Amino acid sequence: MPKKDFSHVRDWVFDLDHTLYPASSQLFSQLDVKMEAFLMRELKLPQPEAAKLRYSYWQNHGTTLAGLMHHHGTDPHVYLAEVQQIDFSVLSPNPALRSAIAALPGRKIVFTNGSRSYAQKATEALGLSDVFEAHFGIDDADFVCKPAEQAFNTVFTKAKLSRHEAAMFEDDPRNLAVPHKLGLKTVLVGPKKPAPHIHHHTDNLTAFLQRLVEAPDANPM
Repeated sequence: MPKKDFSHVRDWVFDLDHTLYPASSQLFSQLDVKMEAFLMRELKLPQPEAAKLRYSYWQNHGTTLAGLMHHHGTDPHVYLAEVQQIDFSVLSPNPALRSAIAALPGRKIVFTNGSRSYAQKATEALGLSDVFEAHFGIDDADFVCKPAEQAFNTVFTKAKLSRHEAAMFEDDPRNLAVPHKLGLKTVLVGPKKPAPHIHHHTDNLTAFLQRLVEAPDANPM
């Protein structure tokens, strides 16, 4: 992984779920339960059908919320207020990741398909709040979710992102296609899924970032 690939980067964009914390954490599983409960009540579905629909909406629309809005006109404020009432204490502070992100040159921001308040609570639980200049959620994207290009354009404009001096870290390969098109350096975090719009891959975000900021070896005398 050549450090020179990132020598131009001054804006660092991080997804949240399964990017800043591992998929093994018991945070997103709480969201799955909440989303399915919402579907069961609002659409009068049994749990197995709600689980299938939740996955189908995520697969075809980017998020369950996007599918609900498209097919049922669901109020996103009502949905998010209910679904995101979860226990963030299952996340533990990650000092090594905090140090690695803090050492990156330039601005660091979070961009998630959750709400901004959800992102703020999660990064606080991870001990990362003070390393990010801003948190952007689906509410900042006018409730258009990644991977839609409109979502990226809205948030990147609000963030005044320098697109050709930026990098994005994501666990969902779909969400890196538009950043690649817009000129960002792209990094997939998690299981490797080769694609032409993915520049780099890592299954250890902390170690990857540490290699970006480590001092060069001293020249022998």
